[in-house]
Amino acid sequence: MRPFDFLLRTAPRAGLVLAALVSISQPAFAHEQAGIAGGFASGFLHPLTGLDHMIAMVAVGIWGAQLGMPAIWVLPITFPIVMAMGGVLGILKLPLPFQEPVIALSALVLGIAVAIRLKTPFAIAAVIVAVFAIFHGYAHGAELPHAANPFAYGIGFVVATGLLHLCGISIGLLLRWPIGDRLIRGMGAAIALLGCYFLARSLGGMA
Repeated sequence: MRPFDFLLRTAPRAGLVLAALVSISQPAFAHEQAGIAGGFASGFLHPLTGLDHMIAMVAVGIWGAQLGMPAIWVLPITFPIVMAMGGVLGILKLPLPFQEPVIALSALVLGIAVAIRLKTPFAIAAVIVAVFAIFHGYAHGAELPHAANPFAYGIGFVVATGLLHLCGISIGLLLRWPIGDRLIRGMGAAIALLGCYFLARSLGGMA
């Protein structure tokens, strides 16, 4: 199947999913629900409401696709696992300095990696992703709604993160075509620019 045929077939369904997420995101956060359902919904929607989180997680999937096997699967698996550990640190309110700057820096670094199609040893790429995952997870855990079920909330944001990684991997499939490679590099540059903006804003807020 040609890539454009695939996009045409999946776009309507993807649009419906995005519309549903947008429609339920505000009510879900407007009333924090207790119990497993409320905890999972809050956790699932949390990564989808922060652009800095979203672009970094998508970039992980794209970079993994650029690096090829085994990074294409191991990096998106490493990030949620380590992120869950960071989430525990956030729930316990253990100190972790420079959370917002490092989250913004992750978008900048990962965006640059995608833009220049950085080829680095797999172990180094995994360490980079894992370090950033701790800070992303900590931010999710620290903002745990008081009424939400912590375990269900954690599962929710890990599942959402995995789906964002899969989105990045799907975008990475365009590498098979020259025009796709250029589009992906341009997307990486856009992610890096957004990361630079978020980094400047977070540093400005600390001043």
